[in-house]
Amino acid sequence: MATFQGYARPDGSAGIRNHVAVIPSVACANGVVAAITREVPEAVSLLHGHGCGRGGEDLGLHFKTLANLAVNPNVYGVLVVGLGCEVIKAEYLAERMSHSGKAVEFFNIQDVGGSRRATARGVEIVRGMVAGAEAQEKTPFPLSAVVLGLECGGSDAFSGVTANPSVGLAADWLVEEGGTAIFTETTEMIGTSHILERRSRDEEVAGEVAARIAAAERRADDILGPLAAQVIAPGNMDGGMSSIREKSLGCILKGGSSTINEVVDYAEPPKEKGLVIMDGPGYDVESITGLAAAGCQLMIFTTGRGNPIGFPLLPVIKVASNGRLYRSMEDDMDVNAGAVLEGATLQDVAEEIKGLIMRVIGGEKTKAEINRQDGILCLYTVTPSF
Repeated sequence: MATFQGYARPDGSAGIRNHVAVIPSVACANGVVAAITREVPEAVSLLHGHGCGRGGEDLGLHFKTLANLAVNPNVYGVLVVGLGCEVIKAEYLAERMSHSGKAVEFFNIQDVGGSRRATARGVEIVRGMVAGAEAQEKTPFPLSAVVLGLECGGSDAFSGVTANPSVGLAADWLVEEGGTAIFTETTEMIGTSHILERRSRDEEVAGEVAARIAAAERRADDILGPLAAQVIAPGNMDGGMSSIREKSLGCILKGGSSTINEVVDYAEPPKEKGLVIMDGPGYDVESITGLAAAGCQLMIFTTGRGNPIGFPLLPVIKVASNGRLYRSMEDDMDVNAGAVLEGATLQDVAEEIKGLIMRVIGGEKTKAEINRQDGILCLYTVTPSF
């Protein structure tokens, strides 16, 4: 059985990175969080635009997402920085995060005397956590401890022909090794419910698949009316796609051919191993945030038009669907699945992806990591702000 060297977490999971994360409970604390990580660049900041001004379903969803990001196996310890008057309180987040057994601390900017004092306090805390992370040694884990996120963005007509099926073969390999692969973007499953239901483990899972996809289709109909069949981005159209169903048929190929064992909510860690669907949006940055919160230690992101975005907590492997893109954005692309159009087989590309997965698990950086393509977290929102 294949093994790798990882960082042991109190809950038994394995990190392939050993990050100290600094998380604002509200967007108003972003400046202090950014200042802390400028002083301690070994730490990572998870800046976002939320934490207040919302209620109902969004409030619970955002709280869960931020809390579960801290539970991600790639996180060693967390500092939560609050303002002091927001809806999502830093102390509540820290308390939930501490259930993981990790080092978690918090403070509010208003309580410690403003931005400069807050930055100084944060720097002291984070430097202590970084020292602890650097002292931790790796231990062996089976490949079954790996949770792989599957994402696509900026797709073109070749994505479903080269990149996605190659990734699907790699996902099947991981599942066969006892690991977990999660694919999402429920909007991009519209038109494929009958296929995914047949691949479900049992009637209960098939029912969940059908219900989530039907809900996504209803939302599209409510918002777009007669244009609902064209729920694709302008870049998708420019890349040769004609409809959401065409895109969906290619999108689901990232999940390979394994049995679907579970359907989970957005940002929810799965309880089952094997292939899992996470109910989530098609917008890339919201999807990858949800996958990270669901516990993925790494992610594969296929693209045909070229999307360089990564994520602060985990390595993102970029797979280009065509050689033109790979050569024009070689600084951002890790794998050229366009080789299939030039004589290689899908299995050839899958073997390259599998080899890269093992090297990235072992510490090799992806292009997105090298380029610090961290961006700002985008949390899924289902209700309007007030």
